Amino acid sequence: MVNVFGILTAIVLALASFVAYKNKDAYANELIHRKDEDRKLAATEARLKTAQNSLADTQGKHTEAKALVAKLKTEEAEHESASKALKEDVDSKTAVVDSNKSKLEQTRVEAGKIGAIRDDADKVKTLGVEMEELKVSIAKDVAKLEELTKDNSQTIARNDVMKGRTDMISRRESFFTETRIGAIYPNWGFVTLGAGNISGVVAGSTLEIVRNAKAIGKLLVTAVEANTASASIIPESLVKGTVLMIGDQVVPTHKPVEIPKVPDSKPEAPPSKAPSKDAEPAADPSMEPAGTAAEPDATPAAASEATPETPAATTPESN
Repeated sequence: MVNVFGILTAIVLALASFVAYKNKDAYANELIHRKDEDRKLAATEARLKTAQNSLADTQGKHTEAKALVAKLKTEEAEHESASKALKEDVDSKTAVVDSNKSKLEQTRVEAGKIGAIRDDADKVKTLGVEMEELKVSIAKDVAKLEELTKDNSQTIARNDVMKGRTDMISRRESFFTETRIGAIYPNWGFVTLGAGNISGVVAGSTLEIVRNAKAIGKLLVTAVEANTASASIIPESLVKGTVLMIGDQVVPTHKPVEIPKVPDSKPEAPPSKAPSKDAEPAADPSMEPAGTAAEPDATPAAASEATPETPAATTPESN
């Protein structure tokens, strides 16, 4: 039994030694394998870290690329719109060019029918110069015509005025606007006026004496000179109680002047001295203010007892 146990123990020890030897080799192999795996793990971790960094960079670039793509899409849409508009513009201009080509061909055909273009241009220039000369000539003729028309109108107006004055002279009507009594000669029954033949006083015409826009009497022109005239007082025309004064207004009778009604009661005449034959004429109105009363001896002709002879009428000078 002991031998059996010894053999068995030897076998077990041999097996244990063999297993231990095998385990030692396996352990050594495992250590080597672990070192290899650790080295591979470190390399893998390094690659992982590099890959992660690359992934982060790639994601950033991807985001930028997406923004760039969106921007490019917007620009592409704008470019497409601009390209479409440009194409339409090109098409329209192409149509215009085609139309212009057709018109140019027609113009060339017509120009060939009319003649050489240079000859036509020279003719046009010549015609332009002639037209400018004609315009200048027409302008001069128009200006001359306007001047002649103006002169004709002035001549017609002067002729009308002269004809009217001649007719008034033939009718013994004065054509002045107004004048004033310059002096009064009550003894001889006439007055002198500050206007004459030049102003339009006509011998033989009847004048009206006006005071405060009312007619107070009439005069008959008996003599006319260039700048003065004398006129006889028509006694029956004087308003009762009226005393003529130097500066009274005198107008032609053909002017519409209202003649006042004769009052019922005769006003008292101002006292006057008996006039003498050698009485001097009243003072000139330039020496005293207009509208003042005449000298005491300047009484109306109707109040004088003797009727003097009136001076002979003179023929008015031609104006």
